[in-house]
Amino acid sequence: MSAPLQIAIALGSVVVLLALMALVRRIAAAHDIGPEMQRKLVHIGTGLYALTLPWLFPDRWPVYLLVAVTLVVMLVLRLPKLATAGIGATLHGVERQSYGDLMLAIAVGMCLFLSGEQPWLYVLPIAILTLADAAAALAGSSYGRKFFVVEDGRKSIEGSVVFFTLSFLISLVCLMLMTPLPPVNMLLLSAMVAGFGTMVEATSWQGFDNLFLPVGLLIFLFTHGHKDPLSLAVLAAGFALSVIAFLTVAGRLGLTRHSARVYVIALFLLVAATAFHNAVIPLLVLFIHAWARSTNPGTARFPDLDVVAAVALISFGSLVLGQALGWNAVSFYGIAMMGLATGLAALALTPQPVWARVAGLAAIIAVLCLLRLWAMAANPPAANWSGPLRGVVLASLALCAFVPSLWPQLFRDRRMAKLSMLALILPLSAYLYAIAKAGG
Repeated sequence: MSAPLQIAIALGSVVVLLALMALVRRIAAAHDIGPEMQRKLVHIGTGLYALTLPWLFPDRWPVYLLVAVTLVVMLVLRLPKLATAGIGATLHGVERQSYGDLMLAIAVGMCLFLSGEQPWLYVLPIAILTLADAAAALAGSSYGRKFFVVEDGRKSIEGSVVFFTLSFLISLVCLMLMTPLPPVNMLLLSAMVAGFGTMVEATSWQGFDNLFLPVGLLIFLFTHGHKDPLSLAVLAAGFALSVIAFLTVAGRLGLTRHSARVYVIALFLLVAATAFHNAVIPLLVLFIHAWARSTNPGTARFPDLDVVAAVALISFGSLVLGQALGWNAVSFYGIAMMGLATGLAALALTPQPVWARVAGLAAIIAVLCLLRLWAMAANPPAANWSGPLRGVVLASLALCAFVPSLWPQLFRDRRMAKLSMLALILPLSAYLYAIAKAGG
């Protein structure tokens, strides 16, 4: 297939998406269909079309073009006039704030890229996101009788049961048709995918499940899909114990039960995506955030969820960037996480006297540097291709310590977004510079 034809199909796909939204809008007006149902209809149509992309396009770059154009269109549809009265109302007619449309487009691009030449790693997560998520929402709204509270609403037990059941069946069918795995592995993986997926769907907020669910499942399957049954059983038991442990200590940490479940999901994703020694500092970020939230709270409605989103997005972004450019980004990822931890610690210490703030930050930075040395020693040489980067580490930590300490009021609102940008400035610049210097 020629390049111009692939471009035409990609752009035509966006037109089809807009036509689908217009059709749903017209049907909704004629049959009094609510905003939530409209969202789900668009979600299902988009997801089903996304399942065809690996076979529709012989090359991958037109799909990335399609994702980029779709993101631009989704942003335009968020403009007030289009979001309330135009076709954008099919996505934004609900009262709660959601980024699900943007997250879905990003998830499709990331899953297609990360799946490589293994289409089952793309099809299985996208199929679960498309079918199980929609079925759970419809079952919950129609037959839900027993509910549990999440930060931006409530979920039903009945919907979660439907999600688990359908996810298990979808996983089993995909694994049977698309992989040569032993039957025992298929059953264990299907149960774990269903369990993890149900946890993500049940704790979702503001549409982030559209990203965390498929990408998290892909990373899990890529990392653990070919392990022996005993290892999978141990992993499943560890995940279950982590859920119980976090829910038990949630109150002592000042976390809601919903936030505790989200922390468990973050832990699971971090350990699945990278080696444990590279996940320690990101996990520390979560706990330092809990400290900062208690001593110097911001204005965010869901601060515990925001920090998980920040850590997950930086983690996924580093993984994709390293894969795309062919240069391992784990060392720079570690520096960014060190900066995020330092910035949160600086905010947590702002109520203290100056000497206590300086001493506390010095101690925390020392611990972070020791953890980095441990991670570098444990990583293979390919992960340390850029060297120790001592200057970048010290400059980044100094920036992330001084700015929040001197101007804490700047971080009252949109705290995690601002701290994330601050923590990424130097590591990301150094990463790109190192690649250019190495001849990349």
